[in-house]
Formats: sequence, structure tokens, C-alpha cells
Amino acid sequence: MSATTEAMPISAYELRSSGAYRASVLTRGPWHPEHQHAGPPIALVCRAIERAAAEHGLTHIARLTANLLRPVPIGELAIEVSTDYAGRNAAHFSARLLASGKEVARLTALAQRENDVSIPDALPGHPLPLAPQGPDESTACTFPFAGKQLGYADLVETRIAQGRMFAGPSAVWFRLRHPLLDGESPSAYQRVAVAADSGNGISAILDLASYSFVNSDLTLHLLRRPQGEWICLDARTLLGPNGTGLAESALYDVHGLIGRAMQSLSVSCRK
Repeated sequence: MSATTEAMPISAYELRSSGAYRASVLTRGPWHPEHQHAGPPIALVCRAIERAAAEHGLTHIARLTANLLRPVPIGELAIEVSTDYAGRNAAHFSARLLASGKEVARLTALAQRENDVSIPDALPGHPLPLAPQGPDESTACTFPFAGKQLGYADLVETRIAQGRMFAGPSAVWFRLRHPLLDGESPSAYQRVAVAADSGNGISAILDLASYSFVNSDLTLHLLRRPQGEWICLDARTLLGPNGTGLAESALYDVHGLIGRAMQSLSVSCRK
């Protein structure tokens, strides 16, 4: 439970009559009190791309890449989606996330048509591996920055499946406590996007008080449609000697592996 006296919003975003989205404090990230955690706005753009893909009969988001150009403020956002190419079985989309008319993120996505395909038994790597432990067997945990003020840590429920959060490689289950938009159930793809940007945090190997290790991008590759409310990140962070790094996460739902997430890190000492 957050120690702040701020009123708890009912959703991460409010859809305005203008078509813009107003962010609530549930999107607040750990780096700056006026900036969003990147997971919720990426999920919001994913929602717009899903709708554009559905117009072409394409229902699987196979890849989603977010280039985070600037911090996303906790304020009003606009989304623009373009269809770069649409074929019978696949389409490429691009999108812009805007705050006060300024582009803060640019995203691209690959959407695919889903078909029933019978595959042989006993293929290498199949059946798909499971997360280290299911959500029902995992212990509730909280982010180190939880409780200071309302934010991302209040938006999601987390349970530790392996390791320890913010102390090296760890596997953590995520579930939304609040919807992305009021009165609308988020899709499984949106749930993945909200969680996946946390890979570099939950697997952090540097002290959050002494170092900044912000990611400027996120790429998701999903081999199948996710299912259910719970998404697990089995994440690890790798650092280079020159202020750069990489966070990589295996992504799971309760039925097994669904894909991978990658984040490029910029590492610096806090002054």
C-alpha cells in the first residue's frame, strides 16, 4: 500500500473526447516524479497498433519495438499510427507518441495473421518451457521504490518466482491491478508491454541510489498469443565497461514461453 495521500486513480489513462489520453499518476516511474514508466505508454501505443492491425484481419503482434526518444511526461498524450505495408498474412506499422506536440517515442510493429496449423509432436524445444514457478506458488513482492508516492508499483501486482528483485537475475510475475483505460479490459499484448519494460529493473545489478541504468528502447518478440492476466519476466542484466549494457528477459504466461524482450541500457553514476 502506498504511503502517499494522493487519491488512487481508477486507471492508468483517461480517454478524452478529443481522442487524446490523459495519464494518471499510476504511470509514474522511479526515475523522476513527473515522468512515466515506459511500460504503460508502450502498452497504450500497442493498443492503437492492435486496432489498426485488426482492420486487416491480423491479430498477432509478433514484434513491437519502442524507441524512447524523450522522457514521457505524466500529462496528455496523442498517438499517430501509420500502415507501412499490409499483405494477406503480415503487416508493418509505425506509430508516434506525442506530448504537447513533441514526439517522445516512436514505435514499429509486425502483425501477423493467426491460423490453425498442426505441428508434429516431439519437436526440439517443445513443449515450450514453463516459467521457473507459477504465480500461485510465487511470493508477493514489491519494487524498492514502492510506497513513496503513487506510481507504477501501484499499477501492477508482482510475485517473485525466482531470485530476488533488484539483486541480479530474477523471475517475476506481473498482473495489472488497474486497467489501462477505465471500463476496458487490456489485451494480453498490452499486459506484456506494461510488464516487459521492467526487465532492467527487476534484474538490476547496480544500486539504484548510486547509479542510473535507463533503457532507451524495448523490443518484444512474441512467438504466440499470450494468455491470461499473469505475465512472467525471467530477466538478467549484462553490463559493458563503457557505460552501456543489455537487459534480456524470457517472457512467459501460465502456459509457457511466449517470447523475448531486449533493452539497451545507458549507465551512469548519480551525482
